[in-house]
Amino acid sequence: MISKVKLLAAALSLSVISMGAGCDSSGPGGTERWATTENTNVKIDWDKVNEAYKLAEGPEDLEKRVNEIYEGDEIISVSVKDEDDKTQIVTGFFDKNTNGTVEEPEKIFTIKREPTGEGTAQYQTTGYGAYYGYHSPFLGLASGMMMGMMMSNMFMPGYAPMYRGGYTTSPSRAGQISSSRSAHRAANPTKYQRSQSGRSYNRPSSGSRPSGRSGGRIGGGRFGLARAGRTVRPTRLAD
Repeated sequence: MISKVKLLAAALSLSVISMGAGCDSSGPGGTERWATTENTNVKIDWDKVNEAYKLAEGPEDLEKRVNEIYEGDEIISVSVKDEDDKTQIVTGFFDKNTNGTVEEPEKIFTIKREPTGEGTAQYQTTGYGAYYGYHSPFLGLASGMMMGMMMSNMFMPGYAPMYRGGYTTSPSRAGQISSSRSAHRAANPTKYQRSQSGRSYNRPSSGSRPSGRSGGRIGGGRFGLARAGRTVRPTRLAD
């Protein structure tokens, strides 16, 4: 009986030591790990992203537009690939290992453009990772609409896909995008607030309500669900 008690005590002791090691935030996997984790609480205004793609003059212009929309610290890289004569896939991603290649865990969104008829097309945006669950409606396009060259070229006679070999933001260009975005934020101080790693720009205070369809949402869902408290009236004492 005594030996069983000793074995149980030893097992509990080892369990406590293991739990303590797992909770240590000073070593590898602790503070440093969380400090380098991307901020998954930064909202994205998807309506603006969809409009940016529609109006972009090319991949580099799209990079600039998307990063000015994004309110976090990370740089969004862009990949563009023409799958056939009119179908195009655009992928936004965090290039975590700076290798200039889209990897599945890095994906933020994809935009697929495809023809629907003579002089018409449509595109749809889908979220990934922290933005999983967002799906835009199919957005229609037609020849003669206001569009940037990246989109309107497909309606021109003799159009030939430009990105069959693919375009991807290079790691060296990420620095240029960061500088350009910093200048944009400095020129628009009322739109952007100072951000630290892991925090979003222009975050509403806890007492304010998000405005607009995309405010306070991430991937089509709210950051948190606020539960409405039930008012409890004081009990009136009998005379």
